[in-house]
Amino acid sequence: MFPLLALSALLTAAAPVPDARVKLLDSMSAELARNHQQLKMQNHEPPYFMSYQLKDYEQYVVSARYGALFMDDGYRERKLYVDVRVGDYDFDSSVVEGLEFTFSSRGTSYVSRKEGPLDDSPLALRTALWLITDEKYKSALFQYLKKKGERVYAVEDPKRPPSFSREKPVRHVSPPVTAPFNRERWVKLARSVSARFNAHPELFDSEVRVTKDKVTRLFVSSEGSRIITEEMLYGLHVSAVTRAPDGQLLDNSRDFYVPTEAGLPDAARLEKAADDVIRELLALRAAPAIDPYTGPAILAPEAAGVLFHEAVGHRLEGDRQDGDNEGKTFKGQVGKQVLPAFISIHDDPTRRVLEGEPLNGYYLFDEEGVRAQRVTLVEKGVLRNYLQGRRPVEGFLQSNGHGRSQGNLKPVARMANLLVESTHGLSDAELKKRLIAEAKRQGKPYGLIIRDITGGNTNTSSAGYQAFKGVPRMVYRVDVKTGKETLVRGVEIVGTPLSAVNRILASGQKQGIFNGFCGAESGNVPVSTVAPAMLLQELELQRTMEGKDRPPILTSPAALEAPPAEP
Repeated sequence: MFPLLALSALLTAAAPVPDARVKLLDSMSAELARNHQQLKMQNHEPPYFMSYQLKDYEQYVVSARYGALFMDDGYRERKLYVDVRVGDYDFDSSVVEGLEFTFSSRGTSYVSRKEGPLDDSPLALRTALWLITDEKYKSALFQYLKKKGERVYAVEDPKRPPSFSREKPVRHVSPPVTAPFNRERWVKLARSVSARFNAHPELFDSEVRVTKDKVTRLFVSSEGSRIITEEMLYGLHVSAVTRAPDGQLLDNSRDFYVPTEAGLPDAARLEKAADDVIRELLALRAAPAIDPYTGPAILAPEAAGVLFHEAVGHRLEGDRQDGDNEGKTFKGQVGKQVLPAFISIHDDPTRRVLEGEPLNGYYLFDEEGVRAQRVTLVEKGVLRNYLQGRRPVEGFLQSNGHGRSQGNLKPVARMANLLVESTHGLSDAELKKRLIAEAKRQGKPYGLIIRDITGGNTNTSSAGYQAFKGVPRMVYRVDVKTGKETLVRGVEIVGTPLSAVNRILASGQKQGIFNGFCGAESGNVPVSTVAPAMLLQELELQRTMEGKDRPPILTSPAALEAPPAEP
């Protein structure tokens, strides 16, 4: 027999613990059912589909500069998104929006629109949802009538896909996730590592930032879906800024993302990252600026990943294949050769880790309540599929779980973990030989190797040029006679997508991971790209914006306290 105390403890442990998340989900379901059944204006259509989503954001930030704490704060907020659709799956009230977007290693803040109560109050939550639903229904009716009116003037398109996909309802409740944050440890580490920059007054600004982000998501729909998920993302960022003697602003950083606090870098690794940032910035200050360049270049794995993200990935998002404002680069190209035959591209949000390194773009369900799925986009150079949310594309009527958004913005089809594979892998040494040979063939005195990149941006709209831009950080000029590599600065990558990717001659053997955030009309979402190095027959680099500002006139106070020290 168990002792009385132990038996009591067992009974207590076995007793079900009330889940506040489920209670809130029940409240959301009850309010959705009430509104879906009763919401209707006289002589107008009722909603045929509704969904509610609540995102509970918890964040804590520790930030230090010059060896001192500058930020030590946390916040919590709840965002509500309500989708109300009038009409039917074939033709409804939904509208398309467009925007330029970027891919970077740093997340940005988002604008608050519809907020939910921080208290677990069913009444307060239902009231907030009731008011938003009322507003959304009126807006949906307006858009529906407007779209019906526009059809009078538009030519009938027999290939027009439905407005919304039919998906099976999903039931899923993830277990609660703990969110530890050893504040004392990170404050101490941020102070000590940020102090390393004081020995280098040429770097007039620097920061060490540690973040903890937890997102709890509750989703219900009129189709019967009920989903609760919890996701953690810890970040550690080391960054610094300086100016070259000619005034060009130079920045450098190291960014780490992991799903657990234990996975964050230890003191030794963080100190090395800071020393690398310092060393590279000092080298960039002394590096010569080069003129615009067109010729062969090697993109290191991370830089190649950004190229595919901007030039190809965004143009394979389903929402980009329709709408008068979109360039539709790859529309109608399914089954056709769009890339070199040795390249395949997949997007896999179900992949959490690759070779021991976490991937930012992992998730279980997208923001439209559809389970995440691996998608083969390009197979041996041939286009096979698009990234799909619940907005169908001609020939692809179902979602593949890529409807994503930040906060309470409207979800659209977005990348998650973009994986670029090649069957034409060469060693780094062989790639460099091929680079030199191609430069000689073109009569160029040198080729370029881009070893690091900060991110990029692109525009897919029909109103502008179909172009992309990359912002390289560590660019090396390779002399065709000696093979010597010289660090240079002052240029950025530009090009048109189809032209750039079809000039790929070969790839490397080792894959590299770029973890960051991607910004588009549905906000900033965590993403990853995985790719090997790429040798391009031709890459264009234009001059970056020339700086005019002087560096600080006075000597840094830190320089008066201790002699400079090399990292």
